[in-house]
Amino acid sequence: MKKLFLITILTAGIFAQDIYAIFNVKAHKSANLAFNISGIVEKVNADIGTFVKKGDILAKLKSNDSKANVELAKVTLKYAKKDLDRAKRASSALDRAKLDAFAYKYEAALAKLNLAKATYEKSFLRAPFDGVITAKYLEVGDGISAMPPKTVFKIETPNDKRLILEFDQKYFKKVKKGDKFKYSFDSDNKEYVGVINKVYPTINAQTRKAKAEVKVSNVPTGLFGTGYIEVK
Repeated sequence: MKKLFLITILTAGIFAQDIYAIFNVKAHKSANLAFNISGIVEKVNADIGTFVKKGDILAKLKSNDSKANVELAKVTLKYAKKDLDRAKRASSALDRAKLDAFAYKYEAALAKLNLAKATYEKSFLRAPFDGVITAKYLEVGDGISAMPPKTVFKIETPNDKRLILEFDQKYFKKVKKGDKFKYSFDSDNKEYVGVINKVYPTINAQTRKAKAEVKVSNVPTGLFGTGYIEVK
């Protein structure tokens, strides 16, 4: 029995291998947010540390002109539709060219309304996903230039994070999805265990390092540490 146990341990030692890796913590999603039109900041609804939902308005530019253009386009569309409806009712007395002219007028008015709405919408900066604001670079009254776009907020997912592992390229073919990763952060000595969920398909030409990812939660972005990938 003792011989069998010893053979089992030796066999495991032959086929198992620990690969050293360093890592940095990154958010599952992150983004730099900017307005794509110029203007004056009218409202700021978020600050550093604010948790936001997808679609929440983070900030707004003054938009009296674009809002007025939307209202004007609505009126133009309203009367273009009336003209088209009257033309359809009297279609038997109108030639095809005149009916098409009223239809064109209506379609053009609809297109102008959609354009006016899209322009007005650009005065609002919305959260692209559920997240937490990690940086803010604007205040009410600031002038915003769209050329080039200036980052005014940074946002990232608050809980879903990932360890970005880097290891020697010579182990690229050995590391697989599902391998265990035992690691610790530079800020403490506690050991954690994760599972590799992604192996990058390329090698960094400058560092000659391969990369992999491990999903984690509730870990501050920017932490770093080291660990060992258990492969067979």
